[in-house]
Amino acid sequence: MFEVGEKIIYGENGVCTVEKIEPLAMSGAPRDKLYYHLIPLIGSGTYYAPVDSGAYMRPVMSREEAEALIDAMPGIAPAVCDDNRFNHVDAYYKGLFRQHSCEALVAIVKGLRCRIASRKTRSSRAEATMKRARDMLHGELSVALDLDLNEVEGYIASRIGELDPDPGAKQ
Repeated sequence: MFEVGEKIIYGENGVCTVEKIEPLAMSGAPRDKLYYHLIPLIGSGTYYAPVDSGAYMRPVMSREEAEALIDAMPGIAPAVCDDNRFNHVDAYYKGLFRQHSCEALVAIVKGLRCRIASRKTRSSRAEATMKRARDMLHGELSVALDLDLNEVEGYIASRIGELDPDPGAKQ
């Protein structure tokens, strides 16, 4: 069980802080069932997740794991979907997000950056997917490395000698 104040990864929502652990204060909600009340690092609102649910939750990676991931970034292959049919591309990236892996997030960002750069027209769907992956990745790295979210890209660049997989993005 996670503790109040702990930062965790919640499903495909990225880093969240456990604000409290208690039953839902809603009519009809069971009073004997505990829920995590989760506040996202990026975005707004509150997520409510039953403590005993099967939802994917894990602690944020350690500083050592974050540094090892950054060191490995140049060797992570870009995720490229060879089938350009919309439903297949969408399913491809959804499958990568469901891996709940930072390596998959790096691959998504790298692959979509290349895809966007090679096209003559902009794809708002590809840009939104890339931003989502980048936000999730940078959110976890900022917590693990105890950096402000806006400092993550520079830290990556200083560590591996190149910019993050999406150098033009702004926080």
